[in-house]
Amino acid sequence: MEKSNLLLRITSKFKENKGRIFNRFFSTYVFRFCYRVFTILPINGKKILFASDSRTKMEGNFRFVFDELQRQNKDFTYRYMLKEGTAAKKTCKEILELSYHLATSKYILLDDFYPMVYPLKIREGAELIQLWHAVGAFKKFGFSRVGLPGGPEPDSLNHKNYTKAIVSSKNVAKHYAEGFGIEESKVIATGIPRTDLFFNQDYKTNKSNQLYEQYPFLKDKKVILFAPTFRGPGQQSAYYPLEYLNLDKIYQAFHEKYLFLFKIHPFVKVKWKIPPEYRSFFYDFSFYSEINDLLLITDLLITDYSSVCFEFALLDKPMIFYAPDMEEYTSERDFYYDYESFIPGPMVTTEEELIKTIKNGHFEVNKLNEFRKYFFDELDGKSSERVVRLLK
Repeated sequence: MEKSNLLLRITSKFKENKGRIFNRFFSTYVFRFCYRVFTILPINGKKILFASDSRTKMEGNFRFVFDELQRQNKDFTYRYMLKEGTAAKKTCKEILELSYHLATSKYILLDDFYPMVYPLKIREGAELIQLWHAVGAFKKFGFSRVGLPGGPEPDSLNHKNYTKAIVSSKNVAKHYAEGFGIEESKVIATGIPRTDLFFNQDYKTNKSNQLYEQYPFLKDKKVILFAPTFRGPGQQSAYYPLEYLNLDKIYQAFHEKYLFLFKIHPFVKVKWKIPPEYRSFFYDFSFYSEINDLLLITDLLITDYSSVCFEFALLDKPMIFYAPDMEEYTSERDFYYDYESFIPGPMVTTEEELIKTIKNGHFEVNKLNEFRKYFFDELDGKSSERVVRLLK
């Protein structure tokens, strides 16, 4: 009986590994071979491919650019390859379609890291445009992290074949050029499309009302949103130190006046378990994909090293930077600017300081104006229009 079970396990493991090896072979060698074959075909000047390994729906920058293309009645054909993560399996049919559309589209739009495209030589006349999801420049990324834990090898091909990348301000172009390993002339300060909503009063009102209708308890008290970034070298090992937040202390300090929402980074899988007695105060909104919508109904943001501070600054509301591990994070990840002088709000390193700062209301909101001026060239809600102008 034991021998029979062992044989079954060995057979199952063999089939699993066989499938994994075949998929890796197909998504690497067959994919690249097919791409080269399809480059024999002419480029379709009216085709745009939206490709992402970070989302399964047309959301974020993709949604805003697509809606603007529709609003202007642009005569394009659209193709999509959207997956929830880099580890999500693409079928053989999807891999073949991807190789075909990458080879024959005039415009290939990305919004995040997309590893299958980097070994490819982008055709002359085609454009690979990175609509990077983050705003501003904050913690170092990409080739700015060479030599740091989890940083890339200098000869890595990642990011280097972008023909254009968009950013929010000329002041941060040099950082993106370094991070992507591309020339600064290829970094265009169009503004970030998904921030356009902060300048659209109708959208803000309608979205807030939708959230209040769907979650009526949000209207009862002021809302604190806790939105830290992840720790760890990457998606597969991402975590947040749960010991940084004692739920009982936070509840005792604020449950009479506030609600406390969690929006934990999607990479982080282990989160707080909210005790039943606190469930009218703590709410986990990590499932909600568009954090910008949640910012609209937030009164106070608590974050750390997340780029969400750039979007929230557009709402002119207070934020606190809770960074118990600032020195450790700096040594492992590092920043483009001195952290403490850069952030548009008070930094606290202990839970006691966090509670005290919120109770005292010392939020340093006077820093917000200069912060916005430096990290946003335009504050007009027309970033999507400027991106669409790149798609001639």
